[in-house]
Amino acid sequence: MTDTRELVQRARAGDARAFEELVRGHYRAAYATARALTGNDMDAEDVVQDGFIKALERLDECDPDRFAGWLLTIVRNRAHNVREREQVRATASIEDVEPAGPDRTDIGAERDELGAALNEALADLSPIQREVVLLHDMEGWKHREIAESLSMSEVMARQHLFQARKRLRELLSRDELKEYLP
Repeated sequence: MTDTRELVQRARAGDARAFEELVRGHYRAAYATARALTGNDMDAEDVVQDGFIKALERLDECDPDRFAGWLLTIVRNRAHNVREREQVRATASIEDVEPAGPDRTDIGAERDELGAALNEALADLSPIQREVVLLHDMEGWKHREIAESLSMSEVMARQHLFQARKRLRELLSRDELKEYLP
């Protein structure tokens, strides 16, 4: 596989396939970052698409050795904008949501409940903790890579991951979830 530095240089020269490779190679991390910050899949997809478009437009500003961190900064900024916009738009009250009926005891319903509990727990984390835990645990990034992309020390990346996992354990081990946990 071609290294990122070379792909950035080729994309700057107008090679569309090189930019496609950059997108393929960095999409999952960009999505995890966007999902961590926006809290939902549809907004995350929009943010990632906007982020890659902005990256293409500004590719000449990028240090080829720091493409991943630079891209994730763009995605983070886009996600913050979307999150702020959605907070302003949010008008539905909790009474508008229909509760699940007591007869939903199938496996799909349990999965839905677990997914909802996990999303709720992730939403309770700080944005940086959510991003670190998703990049590390879902995307398999190393602490060094996370630290570099988020402009922090490796020690801070490890600390954020530790605190995020600790908080998730607290939130997901509440009595109402114990029946779903092994």
